[in-house]
This record gives sequence, C-alpha cells and structure tokens, in this order.
Amino acid sequence: MKREKVRERITMSENDLRLQVYMAKCGVGSRRFCESLIEQGRVMVNNRTIKEMGVKVGPADVVQVDGETIEPVDNVYYIALNKPRGYVCTNYDPNEDKYARSLITIRDQHLLFNVGRLDKDSNGLIIFSNDGDFANKVTHPRNQIEKEYVVHLDRKPQVEDLKKALQGLYIDMSQPYRIKSYEFIPQRRDYIKVVLTEGKNREIRKIFSFLGYEVKGLTRIRIGCIELGSLQPGEFRNLSRKEIEGLIEGKNTLVVRKKFGAALKREKAAKAKKNEGRSEK
Repeated sequence: MKREKVRERITMSENDLRLQVYMAKCGVGSRRFCESLIEQGRVMVNNRTIKEMGVKVGPADVVQVDGETIEPVDNVYYIALNKPRGYVCTNYDPNEDKYARSLITIRDQHLLFNVGRLDKDSNGLIIFSNDGDFANKVTHPRNQIEKEYVVHLDRKPQVEDLKKALQGLYIDMSQPYRIKSYEFIPQRRDYIKVVLTEGKNREIRKIFSFLGYEVKGLTRIRIGCIELGSLQPGEFRNLSRKEIEGLIEGKNTLVVRKKFGAALKREKAAKAKKNEGRSEK
C-alpha cells in the first residue's frame, strides 16, 4: 500500500520521466545499467527504496543511488580513450586500483561511465560519456555497431577455424559466439583483424580459446565510425559532432578527422621517418 502511494506521488506530471531514464540523464549509466541498479534495490525515491520498473520522477523528487543524491547534469561529455592493459573500465571494484576513468583528467571525471566493455587484459579504444541515452543507443544489439580488433595469437590462425567462428560456436550459453569478419595482416602471421557486432563478455578470447589458440594480445582499434588512430595509451580526446551523430545512427564507415597538436606531429614524424628509409634504399 505504501508503495502505491509512492508511485502516486511521483507520477503527477505529464513531463515526469521514468526512473531509469532520469538516472541516465544524471549520468549514472545506460538505461539498462540503471534498470539493474533498480532491481538490486540500490535506488531510493523520496527516502523509499524502489525495485519495480514503471516508476516516474519529476523535479520535486529526491533520487538517490547507493545513498548519494543524483541530479541531471548540464554538461555532456563524449570521450574516446586509449585504455592501457591492466586498467579496468568499471568505476568501482574493491579488488582493483587502476581505473580507466582516472586517466581522463577533466573536472567532471566523476560523472563519466564507460560505454560498452573492454576487459582488463585488453587495450585500445573505449568510449566514456555521461549521456545515458547515447550509451543505450550505442550499446543496443539492434544497432549492430561494429567493433574491430587486432588479435595477437600464439600461432597463425587456420582458415578452417575462422570459418567456424564466422558460422558461430556454442561455448557456454544457448546463443552462439561468432565474428562478423576477419582479415589477415600481411607479414604478421600470428596477428589477425577481427570484427564483432554482438559484444558478449570476453567474446574473442572465448572463441579462440575454444578453437585451441592462446590470445597473447588484444587491441580494439575501431568502434563503428570511430578509430583509435594515433591516440597513444592513456591519451583521450573529445569526439566530434559528426562522430557522435555517426555512432547514434549506427554508422560503421570511418569519420575523417582533422589532426591537431601532438597527433599531427606524430603523423608527420612517422611519414618523415618512412621517407628517410626509402631514400636510404
């Protein structure tokens, strides 16, 4: 009976938002992540714990997550980070001390959360934001946003095994693990590029382990229309408007970016070094 009164109180206005949507706008995380927090009983509205979906809140309501009051934020961030190996993407784990978010040195760092996953032993491109709606669109399976990786194996992968990975492998769940495409890297027999769209937990590692290979290194080099490019480990940058729009629209064609500062200097230095090598020959 008390719960019904709470629902009555927080659904008075037509402009009110569903609780998980409100939480996403406060930068808590994607809608699905916020829903999991509600189901776990970690969310309170007006000092009452909420565990069911469908509750709505408005400006007059006080919403707390794990005892901390949350409010919608004015500034939104869309940041690409080259996560080094050994850092975790979660914002809290009592067993860890290296957090990827800590590498993004901005004033509102505490508002950021990772959009998608990249495990501790992997490195490369990961996106951080405080826009829950954006995160929900980018990570939803229906959008089929590609993630491209460079995989270092203990030996050259066989075409027959890669064909099995394309068709799908049943490993530890009722749905198959599969890759969308692959590409051999010239002169690097034990390296291969792999593209995924599903993003199951540790999917690439599980696929190659199941096929009898050891994954010695895993680097994500692209998410949809955004590439890692010349971003060095630990470095981050803001996404451009075109890149943000491209991700929301589910585009997988790279957005051409103008290079500035350190990235431009590195590219010029690399070209100069390459030209010097050619002249010596």
